[in-house]
Amino acid sequence: MTILMPLAMASSLEDRRVSAKREKRDDVTTHSYHKVFCFRELRPEPRTIGHEMAHVIFLHGASSSGKSTIAKALQDRIEQPFWHISIDHLRDSGVLPLKRFKSGEFRWTDAREAFFGGFHASLRAYADAGNNLILEHILDTDGWMETLAGLLAHHDVFFVAVHCPLELLIEREAARGDRPIGSARRDYEIIHVGKTYDLELDALDGTTANVEKLLAHWRRGHRSSSFTRSDT
Repeated sequence: MTILMPLAMASSLEDRRVSAKREKRDDVTTHSYHKVFCFRELRPEPRTIGHEMAHVIFLHGASSSGKSTIAKALQDRIEQPFWHISIDHLRDSGVLPLKRFKSGEFRWTDAREAFFGGFHASLRAYADAGNNLILEHILDTDGWMETLAGLLAHHDVFFVAVHCPLELLIEREAARGDRPIGSARRDYEIIHVGKTYDLELDALDGTTANVEKLLAHWRRGHRSSSFTRSDT
């Protein structure tokens, strides 16, 4: 009896220790589960962009036609906040490794498609997030019109032609010195062909008059351009 009792007691104590460890492990597991569960319950869901309709005023004209001048004046006058965006902004900000393209280390022809594909897709992202855009661009490549019409289909696009006499385009191009000679003439001859606009402006009318005219037509809300036609 004196030998069996301690053995029984030892066995009982061991059983209790094993049981305590099991309970502790179960508590830790349960605590961890609740911690993860609660974290998942309380964590905010990712914010979904509501694809709210944005306003896009698209200034389309040849290189050196005066799009930037009109865009800046319009941004100062229009009653809502608008981004002013163009390829020039990306170029001038240093986004592209221009020196290495100009030196021939990189070939612009290899990078062009991806660059403009990204730029066009970004316009939709900006608009989908609810940003109004004053866009200046040159649709000089087959398919760009259709691509942008699709990307911006859920937004209010006001398509504006900016016309300028060829002689003045050539003069401005030479004075600027940051455009390939001949770009203005090529744009003048091809970019407006087959396109329908909500409004057409003449650079010779002056910036103030053109901005006032643009605002008056834009505020009416009527849209009938290549961006709203069903066959675009």
